[in-house]
Amino acid sequence: MNGSQPRALVLDFGGVVTKTLFETHALTEQALGLVPGTLTWRGPFDVASDPLWRSMQADAISERDYWKARTREVGQLVGEDWSEMRTFVQRARGADPEAVVRPEADRSIRIARDAGIRLAILSNELDLFYGTEFRTRLPLLRLFETIVDATYTKILKPDPRAYHAVCAELGLPASACVFVDDQKRNVDGAIRAGMPTVHFDVANPAKSYADALTRVGIHL
Repeated sequence: MNGSQPRALVLDFGGVVTKTLFETHALTEQALGLVPGTLTWRGPFDVASDPLWRSMQADAISERDYWKARTREVGQLVGEDWSEMRTFVQRARGADPEAVVRPEADRSIRIARDAGIRLAILSNELDLFYGTEFRTRLPLLRLFETIVDATYTKILKPDPRAYHAVCAELGLPASACVFVDDQKRNVDGAIRAGMPTVHFDVANPAKSYADALTRVGIHL
């Protein structure tokens, strides 16, 4: 690791640590008893075919609004009224949360921890979407020193206070905390807060994690 200044890796959760719901349509369809190919929205994997995603990217709706709409839509497909994202996530992902963790995330998080890099999560909706019991069912989360979750703070990225909060929890200046997120707006917010960043590419997680490790001084 370069230099003597303490370093930390601050990760978004959904999309960075876990695969996106776009990537796991087949698992969702299987879990819900839907015909394969029922779910066609692809978000960042096929922007042209997902107008609702484009609206979110244009800031016409929030990320939460996007997922509220998809939650209602999928609930209707199984004949139920779903009002909470956690219902969608828990029903779609079943009893094995480790199955949707990115292997690149598991490997890179452990490499960083073993190299003495401090670990934190900064999420807009970890417990809101996944449920409070999820943390106890995912051993990887035990490697993180702190989790700052807007489910409780009510301060959503890219509000600068969100980034300041996680840095305060770590007791580090923003410049010592490398922030990784798949949403450009959140990355831009971190840059404004003074944090070095990696804009995570969900289509190329291996490269994104390699970039993140490089930013904290780990060269594989």
